[in-house]
Amino acid sequence: MMTDPIADFLTRIRNGNLARKERVDIPWSKMKERIASALVAEGYLGDFSVVGEGPSKQIRVGLKYDAARRPVITGIRRVSRPSLRVYVGADSAPKIRRGYGVALLSTPLGVIADHEARTRKVGGEVLCAVW
Repeated sequence: MMTDPIADFLTRIRNGNLARKERVDIPWSKMKERIASALVAEGYLGDFSVVGEGPSKQIRVGLKYDAARRPVITGIRRVSRPSLRVYVGADSAPKIRRGYGVALLSTPLGVIADHEARTRKVGGEVLCAVW
């Protein structure tokens, strides 16, 4: 049994970037799919798709690199953990690297980026930070 599946998701993306993989397969869950969707929308991942059916469902994440074959994601960190949850209000959503990064929040509106949470005036749990 895995204690923190979101941390495992982020670690697989980090390791795939360091190994310069083109894509990474990750066990599927609704939350991981929403996080992948938000990272694609923010431009940190190339694409993602859900492959397989039933218990063997996987998320296939396409990693993104620049022209010099350097990863677009230079850092990725889990903020809220099972042992220490981090919640923020709409006005106190964190700015990562002075706005050059993004924090993903789990809100009643779904998983959204910090700048969108401030615009929509909604708070939630800070899942991770990506820069």
